[in-house]
Amino acid sequence: MNDDGRIFREAWITGVKKHFPGEPKPGYITPWDDTPDWERQSAAAVYGQVRDFITVSGGHTSKLSREQKGRFVALCWIAQIHKHIPDPKPGYVADWDALPEWQQETDADIFEHIEQTI
Repeated sequence: MNDDGRIFREAWITGVKKHFPGEPKPGYITPWDDTPDWERQSAAAVYGQVRDFITVSGGHTSKLSREQKGRFVALCWIAQIHKHIPDPKPGYVADWDALPEWQQETDADIFEHIEQTI
């Protein structure tokens, strides 16, 4: 499970560095070993949800659009936020259309990275 979360986190960091306009906040690119426990648990959980989705789809997720892939990651992450943070800031649980473009692209990258790793 730790490897799953680490793979997710590394894909997140790679996406942030690629898509974030300017210099990202340090918390966005915190290395795995310094990531808070709740975030590690969430990363592993969302990796597992994406992996399971790909598996039960018989690998046909390759036919989804990047937006559909990113939306799935974002929605799974929102559920984890609600699980771990009793009263999250609205930005933490924003729906897809309210997310900045860099975050949408990063979420889609994460899905595609998981597709390539399984």
